[in-house]
Amino acid sequence: MKNTRHFYVLLAAIVLLVMAVGCENDSQVLQVNDIASDPAAFSGSLTMVGIAYGYSRNDDTIVGVMDKKELQCTTPNCEKLLIPVKIKGDRPAIGEEIKITGSFTREPQGYLFHAEKIKVLGKHQLGGQG
Repeated sequence: MKNTRHFYVLLAAIVLLVMAVGCENDSQVLQVNDIASDPAAFSGSLTMVGIAYGYSRNDDTIVGVMDKKELQCTTPNCEKLLIPVKIKGDRPAIGEEIKITGSFTREPQGYLFHAEKIKVLGKHQLGGQG
């Protein structure tokens, strides 16, 4: 009886360990507006969600990412808060909602988020784009 109880406790611990290792922790996913006001406060790797708004004219590997809440603004003079994201590989299309994992670096022009991983979550229309 005692051995059976130990077996089930051990089995439960193994199952919990496997589940914890295999799960992605979405509770730490931030929105662009959570970060944009003070990117210096964030060190190390983090994950954020935003919408690809436009690409830099000088460097087509840098995309400006806006918060999803910015979609609610329908007037032409909305000022969008953008985080510049340096990407590698496939570029997300303008209007795509993306989940980005990476980290910030301090550059001469300000902070730049370097994407290590990008996942497309959906697509939105941006005023004639997309």
